[in-house]
Amino acid sequence: MNLRTVTRNIGLALLLNALFMYISAFVSAIYDFDASFSPLLLSAVITTFAGSFPLIFVNKFYEINIKEGFTIVVFSWILSCLFGMLPYVLFGGEFSLLNSWFESVSGYTTTGATILTDIESVPKGLLFWRSSTHWLGGLGVVLFMLLVLPSVSTFRMRLSKMEISSLSKENFRFKAHQTIRVISLVYFGLTFAEVLLLVLAGMDLFDAVNHSFATIATGGFSTKNLSIRSFDSVAIEIIIMLFMLLSGIHFGLLYSFVSGKSTNLFRSPIIRYYLLSILTGSVIVSLNIKFSGLYTDWATAFREGFFQVISIGTTTGFANGDSSIWPGFSILLIIFFTIQCACSGSTSGGMKADRVWIFFLAVKAQIIKQIHPNAVVSVKMGSQTLDRETVYSINLFIALYLLIVFISALLLTGLGTPIIDAFSASAACMGNVGPGFGEVGSLGNYTSIPALGKLLLTVQMLLGRLEIYALLLIFVLYRWR
Repeated sequence: MNLRTVTRNIGLALLLNALFMYISAFVSAIYDFDASFSPLLLSAVITTFAGSFPLIFVNKFYEINIKEGFTIVVFSWILSCLFGMLPYVLFGGEFSLLNSWFESVSGYTTTGATILTDIESVPKGLLFWRSSTHWLGGLGVVLFMLLVLPSVSTFRMRLSKMEISSLSKENFRFKAHQTIRVISLVYFGLTFAEVLLLVLAGMDLFDAVNHSFATIATGGFSTKNLSIRSFDSVAIEIIIMLFMLLSGIHFGLLYSFVSGKSTNLFRSPIIRYYLLSILTGSVIVSLNIKFSGLYTDWATAFREGFFQVISIGTTTGFANGDSSIWPGFSILLIIFFTIQCACSGSTSGGMKADRVWIFFLAVKAQIIKQIHPNAVVSVKMGSQTLDRETVYSINLFIALYLLIVFISALLLTGLGTPIIDAFSASAACMGNVGPGFGEVGSLGNYTSIPALGKLLLTVQMLLGRLEIYALLLIFVLYRWR
């Protein structure tokens, strides 16, 4: 393995983080040099030095093999999280060393789980940095880095394939450098459009930028203790629901639709399944919480039911109500969306609607095979026939994913966490969703989770964001030939 190539490009990722630390320090300066200015500026200087060191002493070397590619991707994420916790540690307050690590990993992986009990007491500059980690992590630390690399390099092409979900890259009909451009254009475009609409709806610019960063990254960090509920605005909630849904759709399909290359977004069976499942779940939950007697009027029940299902189903994690007090039926249905989540090729985490849909198709094919043993039954997704290896790998991923969720929940209960908190926290962190139920619910936080439990959940966040295998492969790199 060429460590010079690895360190040089991890250094580029750190410099990208340093840039946003400087921007956050500038935001702090705008707000009368609040208490986060010094921590942010010092963190930026430290991160700049760490990122510049390999660039100064290591010559350019872009040819990489798959070992080096995986190492760059995984360690760019891990070191971004490590250096990203510096502003929290230096600021202090609720941010102990462990809590800073938890908040940093939660930000970069777009999980949105927080240890803060009073978000509004945090200075503006640090809140902006917190949201910036979402925005960096949503597009992908490595993809952001690739934007500044030569478009013709084979290095860029290889790394883009490692950063993008193995499931989603099959649906991109572009070359590697075009794929990066497509994702970036959609990402930046959605962010700008949401900021503009939120400002027009009455939200101030600071909150609009922070909530747009969190929405498009499907992260969920808010600048308010009560999340979106603080604004008490139907218009703001509708705008955020729209952009949460859009951010959960494959960016390649969105680009093709907007650019006119494909006039029918709903031609994709995955998009139809994703939107229909969200719509059906929203209606069912709204009816359930209304008939349970929790709400006296239909408008409030449907307003909160739709918002919470869309928020969880896209792994955003914003809240306009307390879903922890809802009936068990609604809670279980929301846990399903916590596990399934949105489409591959989006900023959403979780198992992905694509895999769930293919799993259903595989079950259907197996039932037909049982009825007609001699028939040749294939699994078809639209006009595309999936080979057996693809179906097998998807089913294996689902089994491994659920196993990790179960084992983590089991360990959390062993540490004394109540079972509903443990299971929902495990599913929410693995799916990069954020809120669970109980103390870690939509209007709660993760401060009650034991120290070892927080460490375990951060590992789950990284496993979920890197889709399990990329992180696991690092531990066996030395055995590769």
